[in-house]
Amino acid sequence: MGKTGLFDLEKHFAFYGAYHKNPVNVLIHMLFVWPIFFTSLMLFYFTPRFFDCPFQCRLGLVPNFGLLFTLIYAVFYVCLDRKGGSLAAILCLACWVSASLLAKHLEFSLAWKVVLAAQLFCWTGQFIGHGVFEKRAPALLDNLAQAFLMAPYFVFLEALSHFGYEPYPGFHASVKAKVDAEIAEWKENKAKKIS
Repeated sequence: MGKTGLFDLEKHFAFYGAYHKNPVNVLIHMLFVWPIFFTSLMLFYFTPRFFDCPFQCRLGLVPNFGLLFTLIYAVFYVCLDRKGGSLAAILCLACWVSASLLAKHLEFSLAWKVVLAAQLFCWTGQFIGHGVFEKRAPALLDNLAQAFLMAPYFVFLEALSHFGYEPYPGFHASVKAKVDAEIAEWKENKAKKIS
């Protein structure tokens, strides 16, 4: 059964899903959300370390804001959904390791240019997805923190659902009903503003 409060996966997924109903927009997000996460971790690699650690010298993995950022996402996803969230947490940690290694190899003078180019490309794609296909402003305009925190897990869970994964029986049906209700409310409010 679903959880409540901060870890209410249905609520989070329905909020995000109401802004991502168009299949082309969903596909665009599936392609671009994780690269945004990855390149953000590349940039965080250059933040100061919190403490010295034995693995940082050999591998170049630094306990800094990149690791903190990764752990927040990973723990949140596991709390939302133990099975799917654990897979997403592993993906988050793999992103941190590979982003750190790439950033170390590129060094700051080149890494920030790669990050900037990737971020501009990915964000532009997502705004086109919303403007052209979804015809609705992105979720981040209504709830910045929830949109940023949920985006990677939303597209991950969306991908898992194509393989038949459901966090618990009835999850998708319940979310669909909530998404439909949120979209209907949004359309009603939009119509009131126009008239």
